[in-house]
Amino acid sequence: MRALTITNARVFDGTRLSEPRSVRIIDGLIDESRAGAAHDEVVDAEGGVLLPGLIDGHVHIDDPGQTLTLARWGVSTALDMGAKDPGLIRECRDQTGRTSLRSAGFPAGPVTGTHIARLGYPAWIAIAEADDAVGWVAQRAAEGSDYIKVLLEPQIPGQPEPLSPTTAAAVVDAAHAGGRRVVMHTTTVDTVRIAVTAGADVFTHSPLAGAPDAELVQQIVDADTVAVPTLSMMKALADHWPFPVRPPEVAFENALAWVGALHRAGVSIVAGTDANADPATPARVPHGESLHDELALMVEAGLTPVDALRAATEVSANRFGLSDRGAIRSGLRADLLLVAADPTVDIAATRDIRGVWIAGERVR
Repeated sequence: MRALTITNARVFDGTRLSEPRSVRIIDGLIDESRAGAAHDEVVDAEGGVLLPGLIDGHVHIDDPGQTLTLARWGVSTALDMGAKDPGLIRECRDQTGRTSLRSAGFPAGPVTGTHIARLGYPAWIAIAEADDAVGWVAQRAAEGSDYIKVLLEPQIPGQPEPLSPTTAAAVVDAAHAGGRRVVMHTTTVDTVRIAVTAGADVFTHSPLAGAPDAELVQQIVDADTVAVPTLSMMKALADHWPFPVRPPEVAFENALAWVGALHRAGVSIVAGTDANADPATPARVPHGESLHDELALMVEAGLTPVDALRAATEVSANRFGLSDRGAIRSGLRADLLLVAADPTVDIAATRDIRGVWIAGERVR
């Protein structure tokens, strides 16, 4: 039996901090049913703040070393949103001392879609029409996909035809029939609307063009659709526009305004960065550190620091069915982040890291 007691920690319970107390870990799980024993390893938190390990709700993994980088930044779980090598994800899924991964595997996109062509996904993973949805989803399930990712792209003159709303809805139906959630890539107001209408569980990316649409926001509320805004990616795109023509309506302030409107309406928001190291993507976002940027941007958009912390812990876990993590509670995985100061007051405090444990294993 491996036993560890972290003493003198102010523990974040999802709402507030406790008075300094102890948290005991036995064999990788939190166990507060028994007091610490003489043989326990002891770590004195010295009055620091103990948070649940952070969850990045949108990453792309193409190198095992990225799970080490994520771990050192306190990201104990990462949700891969489109893998070119699902075998690599399976290999790295729950390795000791590394970030725990869940993945969509290959994403669903049109036969000639820009993501398929530009980002190097194999052509055979494309989906041609609605009738292909059941077989396509079954293949992803057989490969071990934890949820299904669908690429919705806007119709751009001179560009390939995007996935049709009918096909997107058919993928949702097939995925739900097999017990899997569906995440849809949406970068415009119109694609968000298509995703929600199709029944997606989650849409990812906050629109850069166009102010919040009150009717669409209410539709999102009514459908209980989850938003993963990836403000880190949207800021990178807005700051360094990678495409030949920049529409005049594109502005990062729009992405912030959408997040603020969704939050005020009561939409569940999950923190995710779109971290990637792929030179073919429109913008690179660093693994690990960017989640701390994301939390700060969410606060800038109107979330409180507590809301932002929940978006990267308990809300993420709940909305992606990760019932064994996301909070500091007996029986859950000992995924923990120890910081020096109080991030419920100043979200930047998440950066001052004093310790990281993943399933009870100290990684920093």
